Amino acid sequence: MIPVGDSVRTRTFSFVNYGLIVANVIVFFYELPLGSGQELNVFFFDWGAIPVELSNFVENPSSEGTEVLVTSFTAMFLHGGWLHLISNMLYLWVFGDNVEDTMGHIRYLAFYLLAGLGGTALQVFFDSDSRVPMVGASGTIAGVLGAYLVLYPRAMVSVFIPLLLFFTVAVPAALLIGLWFLMQLLSGAATIGVAVGAEGGVAWWAHVGGFASGFLMVWVFRRRERATMQYRQ
Repeated sequence: MIPVGDSVRTRTFSFVNYGLIVANVIVFFYELPLGSGQELNVFFFDWGAIPVELSNFVENPSSEGTEVLVTSFTAMFLHGGWLHLISNMLYLWVFGDNVEDTMGHIRYLAFYLLAGLGGTALQVFFDSDSRVPMVGASGTIAGVLGAYLVLYPRAMVSVFIPLLLFFTVAVPAALLIGLWFLMQLLSGAATIGVAVGAEGGVAWWAHVGGFASGFLMVWVFRRRERATMQYRQ
């Protein structure tokens, strides 16, 4: 099921959310000329979050290694391909504007970045020896989903089901997001004790960690006067 819209109206222009989408797209178009070979790999190793390096820094902090922490932020704006980018940006487009509307612009930006850090931290915890760079906004967007579930559990989300061709159906946000999280949790559990190959894979625990971070942080970041829901007509 591919989300394409929801029933919640926003009351402010979500320029931070749209700005984040634009930033991700710009970085991806910077990646394209690098191709899919050595040059792109070097770029990912320079700016992606590498679990073993982050784990080593936590165990032995040093001023020379602070640039390693920067990659926890830069990795959120890197993507490994068109499908990776489009799927992430579609989720951010559908759900992010409502979360920003409830939190306010500055709070939403801080929330977004912190949720990404939460996702990275949990992935590093479960895969601390990996030398494969983590890239993508999936952990941060998972945090947005966690916040949306708290804020708008009764919202309806329009989803596209490929088997139904061009038709969309409305499903409860709680059902859609709940099933999504369950899939991430089960997929993450299946990787416990499994070594990550040189080709990498999906950072399932980053999704779980981002979602849990967003689910918990929303209680601090939301503005209560904006917590009521307005439906689209």
